[in-house]
Amino acid sequence: MLDPARATPDPFSLHPQLLAEILRHAKPLGHREEPSTLNLGFGFLYYSLVRMLRPRHVVVIGSGYGFSVVCLALGLKDNGDGAVSFVDPSYSLFRHGPLRTVGGASNWDDPQGVRAHFARFGVADLVTHFKMTSAEFFGRYPAAGLPDIDLAFIDGNHSYEDVRHDFLAALGCMRRNAYMLLHDTNIYVREFVGHAGVKRRLKVVERERDRFQVVDFPFASGVALVRVVSEGPWQPAD
Repeated sequence: MLDPARATPDPFSLHPQLLAEILRHAKPLGHREEPSTLNLGFGFLYYSLVRMLRPRHVVVIGSGYGFSVVCLALGLKDNGDGAVSFVDPSYSLFRHGPLRTVGGASNWDDPQGVRAHFARFGVADLVTHFKMTSAEFFGRYPAAGLPDIDLAFIDGNHSYEDVRHDFLAALGCMRRNAYMLLHDTNIYVREFVGHAGVKRRLKVVERERDRFQVVDFPFASGVALVRVVSEGPWQPAD
């Protein structure tokens, strides 16, 4: 039993007021959230993974309003360690069209506005925004001196080729027992018309059982958790 005389301040951020702020201002899209009951849905999974895995470096590729970034960063905050590299070129559906983004609203144009947004949730000092494409980010990765990725969240352009690129690029910065989350594994209409390829990409990964372990959560828009079982370069036959 915990001795109250030796207790430290509660290292747990997810109190009702903050949950309401996340649902109102970080605006989850397809994460099986339920605002009426302050249920973050997959957001609780993201937070819990960080608390359990204790990653030092988390990379997030794409986010409309920062929901995944906030949930992951709050886990780092409560762990007392780690940082998030958030990669998003701030595309807008109206300015750049549906081939580049679906749901993008150019929320990441102004650096001060980006910092203020994440400060609302108490994680501004943990999040570094890279206003660039994932191709530009990973192309500069070695020169930037960034550490290995312990946990990646892939939610950028959903075309098959872009998901393939982001998966392989993140994998190249990972070691054994690192993890990836792939959002939107359950958007069948977009997959059917060829506007997305997350599920198709996941099927390729699932075949490589000596390289990866996969758990897919087919609720709402869906999210999959991928564990890297073995290191080394991987060139899938796809």
